[in-house]
Amino acid sequence: MIHEAGHFLIALAVRMRPRRFYLFFPPAIVKKVHNGIEYGIGAIPLGGYVKIPGMHKPAERDLEVALARALEEAPWLERELEPVKSALTAGRFEEARKLLPELEAGADRAQLSEPAARAAKRGLTDVADALSSDAYWRAPAWKRIAVIFAGPGTNLVFAVLMLAIVFMLGVPDERTRTVDQVTPGSPAASIGLSPGDEIVAVEGRPTQSFEAVSREIRGSSDRPITLTVLRDGRKISLGPVRAQKAEDGRYVIGFVPGLEYRRYGPIDATWQATTKTWEVTAAIGGSLGRIVTGSGRDELSSPVGIVQGSSQALDLGFRYYLGVLALISLSLALLNLLPLLPLDGGHIAFSILEKLRGRAIPREAYERFSAVGIGLVLLLFFIGLSNDIGRLGGT
Repeated sequence: MIHEAGHFLIALAVRMRPRRFYLFFPPAIVKKVHNGIEYGIGAIPLGGYVKIPGMHKPAERDLEVALARALEEAPWLERELEPVKSALTAGRFEEARKLLPELEAGADRAQLSEPAARAAKRGLTDVADALSSDAYWRAPAWKRIAVIFAGPGTNLVFAVLMLAIVFMLGVPDERTRTVDQVTPGSPAASIGLSPGDEIVAVEGRPTQSFEAVSREIRGSSDRPITLTVLRDGRKISLGPVRAQKAEDGRYVIGFVPGLEYRRYGPIDATWQATTKTWEVTAAIGGSLGRIVTGSGRDELSSPVGIVQGSSQALDLGFRYYLGVLALISLSLALLNLLPLLPLDGGHIAFSILEKLRGRAIPREAYERFSAVGIGLVLLLFFIGLSNDIGRLGGT
């Protein structure tokens, strides 16, 4: 919904009035027309869409395909069809727009079967939209790019907003060095480390965060180490003690740090969110590169995994759920910016190419590249779905 709202609002802003705004894909469960725009909720929960008029320049083949079945049932419609086709072929779009109502009236008079009537109505509506003054293909390149980029752009803004809220609610403070729990019988317990102690140095080297404490302990291998802790306002030296090797190969002494949350003001939270968004963007870009080489295919997920991850995050707390929403929104933005048709990035790339060429790219080229893009996206979907099924099955 967030993604499609971006397309929708910018299309309205540049006078390219959308015809439909749907959450999920048709057939519609509910729909309502308001100010000439059809709003609805579809039955297939795999996305959503905004119908922008005239994504491609109308061609006679559009009418031939739309009316193929109608012409079989009512051959006399060819009389109304031929003048419109001739005008479209010659590029006389204003003439075609004036002739189209006669063809529409003829299709209404014909005694067509339900499938033929439905196909004819859909095709004639699409051609009428493409011939309208607010059609997408008529707009300057900057307007087309703005409308298409608005989808992933809104996802990016939404991700930053969600993360900013997370930072304002509070995030774990990486600077904490306070001990929360000590494992009984562990090396930490043997030297008297207690909950509430703040580890300020390891082997005399000051530690500014838990990560620094952990790094010093891991790097000690089996050498004896001494901890300096702050207890009741006094510095105390504990040890020496040898770290133990855990099952994962890390050296530990057996304590759990306390979890403290740090809250940020709106400005600092927005800056932190923007920085984190950039870091995650770089990580996702790296994962896409690994997918190409095959090593990162297990990192893919489908809507099944998204629902599972969202549910788990909600169990952990609202701030974690917002973080997952931000990640999903950011992933959707980056996926859509790939230069593949029918993704947004493909439409942006073709708009730029058309601007450089100074003329439109033939529809056949759009269709060929779209077939390739759809194939790649479906491949990613099935790999992600396979991963999710494997995770649910414990494999």
